[in-house]
Amino acid sequence: MDKRTVDVAIIGAGTAGLNARKEVEKAGKSYVLIQDGPYGTTCARVGCMPSKLLIAAAERAHDLDGAGLFGIEVDEGAWRVDGRAVMERVRRERDRFVGFVVRDSMAIEHRIEGRARFVGPTTLQVDDHTIVEAKAVVIATGSSPWVPPPLDTIREHVIVNDDVFDWEDLPRSIAVFGTGIIGIELGQALHRLGVRVTFFNPFDVLGPFTDPAIGAKAREVLGGELDLNLGATVHAVTPVDGGVEIRWTTAEGQERTAVFEEVLAAAGRHANVKGLGLEATGAHLDKRGLPGSDLRTMQVGDLPIFIAGDVAGHRPLLHEAADEGRIAGANAARWPDVSAAVRRTPLAVAFTHPQMGMVGARFADLAEGTFEVGEVSYDDQGRSRVMGINSGLVRIYARRHDCRLVGAEMFGPRVEHTAHLLAWAVQQGMNVNRALNMPFYHPVVEEGIRTALRDLAAKLRVEKLCPPEDCGDSAGM
Repeated sequence: MDKRTVDVAIIGAGTAGLNARKEVEKAGKSYVLIQDGPYGTTCARVGCMPSKLLIAAAERAHDLDGAGLFGIEVDEGAWRVDGRAVMERVRRERDRFVGFVVRDSMAIEHRIEGRARFVGPTTLQVDDHTIVEAKAVVIATGSSPWVPPPLDTIREHVIVNDDVFDWEDLPRSIAVFGTGIIGIELGQALHRLGVRVTFFNPFDVLGPFTDPAIGAKAREVLGGELDLNLGATVHAVTPVDGGVEIRWTTAEGQERTAVFEEVLAAAGRHANVKGLGLEATGAHLDKRGLPGSDLRTMQVGDLPIFIAGDVAGHRPLLHEAADEGRIAGANAARWPDVSAAVRRTPLAVAFTHPQMGMVGARFADLAEGTFEVGEVSYDDQGRSRVMGINSGLVRIYARRHDCRLVGAEMFGPRVEHTAHLLAWAVQQGMNVNRALNMPFYHPVVEEGIRTALRDLAAKLRVEKLCPPEDCGDSAGM
């Protein structure tokens, strides 16, 4: 068996692992990158990029469907969705993105292919061919889709989101189990491409929201377009000719039965730690078999082990995985001189329609009586109404004692852009007055943010803590 001795061993060649490697290399330390399975990040292969390719196709179809609002007649029989062409583009562009990552990964000199498992605190065995002795280890093994128990009995008939992007054609119908970001993004896109889609969730949960007002608005708007079965009880899931038959009771007590060509499990993801042998590290493991880690150092307890990216479970998003990989790699390289990093303001976006956004502190994270809320409805906001995308609600949170912006929950048009503005404001420590002194053009959807900030300033003024200093003179809408 081959033996390797290095300063840092990195398990996983995804976004977190690749960024950890860069930091170790930058520090001049020796390393080995261990990868089990195909190269290419979750984002490029089965996540961010292929899902947005599918959503982009759905947006074009939806634009045609809504053309009548603008006085543009589109003959219903004059256009159709070519499912094979849609999926061919998704696969082609997906493979292009993956190709860039694979090319860069294959250029890395110090690689070992195989499954790693701990046989000591910092000793790894890779399959049956290599022993790696390291001074520190970075775990960046990512995550995998989770299949909920009701679907266990028909697992061979169930797909996960990873499988969608290998389709050669669109199905006629699909049942989506899960109404989180992945489920709603994919399900709404398929619905707009002409697929019959039904969503299931035993809980009354839609998207990532913790603010009851935003959650209610999302249920109202998306419920008007999609077949949402929130709070439903699924009684039976049975393979039949032509697909899978599902029998369920809605939250209102209505009995329903339907057959679906495909069943998609989109109920979340779990950390890839099975077979990793974490018990050999001496780390304390929770009931899921996961070690805890520090959000600012990525260190596991006081061990020379660091965990980064989706497997860590802190913030399972690409930009966060990149940051965590850099933090973990730098600390592993300088072990035992570990330093705490300043993390960026949390920012998450879902590419639904309307879009969803979470910035900074969530509503549920804030102590009652310590903050005020400013809100704006996009139902009649000027630019949004002009474009025919006028629906949604945004709520911004600020501390009472110093008027500082701390977070927002957002459901509305072009949130992918306005969420960035608010994230930057929160990270800069802006108070409401300073944010209102920033320029706002007219007419743009960003004016909605100004409306929410003005509402927030008015509420804080009632508290006599910070009079508004809005220098904008334009009319706005």
